[in-house]
Amino acid sequence: MRSVMAALIVILALAVPSAQQGSTRMVLKGKAPVSSDILKVKLPRPQVADLTNGLHVMVLEDRRLPQIAFTIIIPGAGGYFDPAAKIGLASYTASLMREGTKTRTSAKISETLETMAATLAVSSSLSGPNATVSGSALTENFDKLMDLTADVLLNPAFLPEEWDRFKTRTKAGLVQQRTNPSFLATEMLNRVIFGTHPAGRVSPTVENVDAITPDALAEFHRTHYVPDHAAIAFSGDISLAEARKLLESKLGAWKKGTAPRPAVGDPEAIGPAKVYLIARPGSVQTTLFVGTQSMRRTDPDYAALTVANRVLGGVMGRLFRHLREEKGYTYGIGSRFTATDYRGSWLSSTNVRTDVTEPALRDLLAEIAELRETAVPENELADAKRAIVGSFALELEDPQQVLNYYVDSWLYGLPADYWDTYPARVTAVTAAQAQAAAKKYWATDRLQIVAVGDATKVADILRKQGTLELYDAEGRPMK
Repeated sequence: MRSVMAALIVILALAVPSAQQGSTRMVLKGKAPVSSDILKVKLPRPQVADLTNGLHVMVLEDRRLPQIAFTIIIPGAGGYFDPAAKIGLASYTASLMREGTKTRTSAKISETLETMAATLAVSSSLSGPNATVSGSALTENFDKLMDLTADVLLNPAFLPEEWDRFKTRTKAGLVQQRTNPSFLATEMLNRVIFGTHPAGRVSPTVENVDAITPDALAEFHRTHYVPDHAAIAFSGDISLAEARKLLESKLGAWKKGTAPRPAVGDPEAIGPAKVYLIARPGSVQTTLFVGTQSMRRTDPDYAALTVANRVLGGVMGRLFRHLREEKGYTYGIGSRFTATDYRGSWLSSTNVRTDVTEPALRDLLAEIAELRETAVPENELADAKRAIVGSFALELEDPQQVLNYYVDSWLYGLPADYWDTYPARVTAVTAAQAQAAAKKYWATDRLQIVAVGDATKVADILRKQGTLELYDAEGRPMK
């Protein structure tokens, strides 16, 4: 990787605002020499094996430092599979696994990790299909860390007193989050673009939490935390032979189940474009979200949309230069998209002063329209592609990140040479392909607008953009 980094020349565009005729515009302060060569890499391949219980093992050996990190990916244990009445069950199961086992208290687990200067976490999102168990330690402590990991993974206690404490904290958090305008906007946007699909889940309700019991947590763990379709990835000071020996010793009791590989499906096609306002009386800011559905991770348009999105909402992208640097509407604005094994989302978001809500939203939508209607100039396109490839190259210095790329390959069935050829695919994206992606995914009839702000000041402004639906901070329709 050092030779790759030595060969890479990354563009440095240092921009400063300059006053001109009473307005602010961006000017280039300086620019480093830029190479037009395509970055060529051949990533080190992890060693792989499959255990008799179905667990897939990946090891990226790197002896430079005496430390080891691991991640276990468990399909079927994510919030995607929560019962409708118990949203949050998967997430809370993951959280409670770290709060005590049949032989260790929560305090003892924390003390042990602190003594070893090690980490151990169990997590699951509210909408994704997978749970993860991850950790790291110095080589000399890794055997002990895997002892603890096996106990947390296989023997969580789900004690009623721990659940009661967790539930109390959780309910307080559910109330508090409704004071956050970004949360309210996210909740509404996900509801709008995903409907009843699990991807639309942003938060459980108090009723969901009350419906969950320690027995429900234990049952979810028993039925979903199985190794059949799972993988474990190691990076650092460990070989495949050492990893197999460690797993046979520590996780030999993790028995194979009988369930088929859990399947996921796409959300329904997105409905017609609308505007949604969550009323927040007296607010001095308007939170603006513009979003829609995106694509699956394996979609052939992935590279093209990555480039188009970088031009629009990346670091120093058009939205940042126009709405922040030139107009001063906001401190920050950008855009991002997700793509998994079902269609994800695309989102641009910002917070602006109430009095500039109209021009800020107008200019945001105009920048999106510009990418749909006009091909990106070649120099701007080249800068965006170099930035993407440069960020990718920098990440190759981290063995854990390289291994994460291969975890993605395993999760989504990507070709074996996918990451070796990634820079070339990005570099090959043409202006026409980027524009086609913008037209397809950012079409006017697909874009949903969500705002959180003072309805008395911004409702009429928002109505100019389409049919307006008004809601209160609890998500209930208002007249």
